[in-house]
Amino acid sequence: MSSLVLAEKVRLLDGEAAEWGLNPFALVEAAGRACAAVLVKAFPRFFVRHPAGSRPAAKAPKITVLAGSGNNAADSLVMLRALLLDGRADLTNALVLVSRLPAAGGETPLSEALLAIQKMGVSVRAWDREEAALSGADIIIDGIAGTGLQGPLRGKALEMAEAVNRLREDPPVDGSPGRPLVVSIDVPSGNFDEWRPGMPLLAADATLAIEPQKRCLYTPAVRSRAGRILSVGGIFPPALIEKYRDAERLSWRDAARRLPEIWADTYKYERGLVEIRAGATGTAGAARLAARGAQAAGAGLVRLIVDDSLYPILAPAATGIMVAPGGASPGGTSGRFQPDAVLLGPGWGRGQDRAALLEQCLPLEEQGVPLILDADAVYLAKGLTFHGRAILTPHAGEFAAYTGLPKEEILAGPAPVLRRFAKEKNAHILFKSHVLYAAAPDGRLGIIDGMAPVLAAGGSGDVLAGICAALAARLRAAGKQRAFDGYVCACAAAALLMEAARSPETAGRFIDPSDLACAASSIAGKAWLPADLTNNTNKDDTII
Repeated sequence: MSSLVLAEKVRLLDGEAAEWGLNPFALVEAAGRACAAVLVKAFPRFFVRHPAGSRPAAKAPKITVLAGSGNNAADSLVMLRALLLDGRADLTNALVLVSRLPAAGGETPLSEALLAIQKMGVSVRAWDREEAALSGADIIIDGIAGTGLQGPLRGKALEMAEAVNRLREDPPVDGSPGRPLVVSIDVPSGNFDEWRPGMPLLAADATLAIEPQKRCLYTPAVRSRAGRILSVGGIFPPALIEKYRDAERLSWRDAARRLPEIWADTYKYERGLVEIRAGATGTAGAARLAARGAQAAGAGLVRLIVDDSLYPILAPAATGIMVAPGGASPGGTSGRFQPDAVLLGPGWGRGQDRAALLEQCLPLEEQGVPLILDADAVYLAKGLTFHGRAILTPHAGEFAAYTGLPKEEILAGPAPVLRRFAKEKNAHILFKSHVLYAAAPDGRLGIIDGMAPVLAAGGSGDVLAGICAALAARLRAAGKQRAFDGYVCACAAAALLMEAARSPETAGRFIDPSDLACAASSIAGKAWLPADLTNNTNKDDTII
């Protein structure tokens, strides 16, 4: 788990760090050196170390630093100095272009870093539309504007960012070395908490994100502009970071640890019974994929209830899934089939009969049964308030219809909107985009980084809904040991889907969404099943 902070809080964080004895000079020095180390490790092909003063065995990269007027620029200069001192860069191939030269006599981290660079013999000059200098670089380090940005880029800073973007967009000329690697420090210049569509923003190939990372890095509308996000830690004490945490970024390992393991003597009902109502004429596949997702995430029993017209289509091929005709009442007809979680909506439709079924399921949620609403069920739930055990799983278009807000506005700032509606509706929201967000009624916010285009296909959301239902059922079934927590469930479901999308089973090809379920099954099993059943049971005594 990695803490995320608001960019606007960084000034407060830096101020309190000074009270810990970490003044701005110390922080800049630590950040710049750490950024250099991470950059070298991430892109070793650019850096061949050679002792200072010796003839390099390989050509050192041409590095151009674009420096603005704040500590972000100072970080970039310390970073360049560290590369030079470590023999990873060469004086003759280094250039610093500054938006404006600091006033003489000033003692700031930037002026001190600039002085050191100049004394070493690096060429430093003021920016004057120096696009030719950029085009000859192998690496461009973006230190133009950082977290202190107030409003859109303007003046020289804007000119610099636009020049970089034009260089990235223009195709290379025959015989040219190609476009440079663009690396931003902390955030791409122009990114801040209040960024909105239309504001200028530099596009980077990689971002050296100094811990604590800034939440605005993961805003869906601008996430791609950060490129590959590389974490740079060891700058601030963990206790200080935790104090300013606004949200958390979760990996699969982080999220998986929050769910209980499945013991070797577990009975199927202890793993949870999932009831799914999904599918309609023409969308039977959505019901099948949702059920497969539930199986993959470890549900003990999956009961799929479909329209009578779909029953003869789905029942014969439903291996390990109970398929029932649509007349079955919500929640089962006997204690044997009482669900631990109910999923409504994949490929369902929005007719009056669906709205009536949703109404019939509401008492279950009030009584403690988690209710997962996907796709059409989210739309039908617009006027409803829940009891803290509902999980809504909309994508951006569905959430726009649910809230009445423009899709573009949501993608440019999902966090406050998700928190607002989670609190108002007393429900958890798992927001689907190329970055996934999980919001809880109590204000918790989890972010699972995405950028996995294999998920940009119909059916992946159905698999996710099934995964979410299975995890909710398992948490409910294990309720004697721990209370149901929809936030934990939503985060784990999102992280599992993303891990499956990046797995060797799905890498490098377009897939059937059922392949996601297969990959998720392997990943979930490794996380939650006993590592070696042979240590716990006698093979000859195994009971099926």
